[in-house]
Amino acid sequence: MKKKIIHTLVYTYEFPVLLEEHLICLKPRSNIFQELSKFDLQILPSSNYIFPFLSDNGDDIFKVIFTGHTNSLTIKAESDIETKTHPDLYKFKNEYDLSLPLKIESNNSLIGFIKGWFPNGQHDPAAIKIAQEALAGINNNLLDFLYQLIELIKDRVKYTPRHMGPAWTSGRTLSERVGSCRDLAILLMETCRCVGIPSRFVSGYQFMEQPLDKYELHAWTEVFIPGFGWRGFDPSGSGLINHNYIALASSSKSELVAPVRGSFVGPSKLKSELKWNIEIT
Repeated sequence: MKKKIIHTLVYTYEFPVLLEEHLICLKPRSNIFQELSKFDLQILPSSNYIFPFLSDNGDDIFKVIFTGHTNSLTIKAESDIETKTHPDLYKFKNEYDLSLPLKIESNNSLIGFIKGWFPNGQHDPAAIKIAQEALAGINNNLLDFLYQLIELIKDRVKYTPRHMGPAWTSGRTLSERVGSCRDLAILLMETCRCVGIPSRFVSGYQFMEQPLDKYELHAWTEVFIPGFGWRGFDPSGSGLINHNYIALASSSKSELVAPVRGSFVGPSKLKSELKWNIEIT
């Protein structure tokens, strides 16, 4: 399915400010599930230098260096992309060992994706508890665990949009019993890691068959399944993702895939405002 995405962000400042280095993460991936044919990035003020590079997960990031002062910053990313059909994992035979906990010691590239969410590398006790519940009665099979876990999350947490603030910890999301897509993605990611399933946070778009009046950025989780590789699961949606999802980037930390990261220098208590718009056609 071919789609055109126009993502615009406009920052305005009460007084002229000096923009410091910004990192922009708005270029969709191009892989077997989504093919990017065109990408254009426009930034105002034009007095800038753009340095593209690859993140540790192989995603495209743009480092922007500004000169001079400005009252506003406009970032506009246009993408032409075609999404592909995602095979249904539950219908294919997998000869690999999918018993839990997974044994991935021989694959050093995946070790970082099973570490706990806490700074000391430990897992959130709330995530451990719900992982134990999801393991009950499934004979330790990875795919059965994912199916049962997502059903548990949907039963325990009501999806509620929340535009501002960082992703919550698993403990807070479960105690509040509500969560945004990024909160639920972190909950699924952390719970998977408790049983040795490599997982990472993904930022991107989800479009609907019937177009919405206003689109927003979306978040979900990718898990590594032996024999199937990295596959996306959306605990705030229908579980296994399909061709209606377009991934921008992934990381072990949600803040590292924010669409824009940066700061500015200006008068204290200066007021600023952000307006954004996403068009998917």
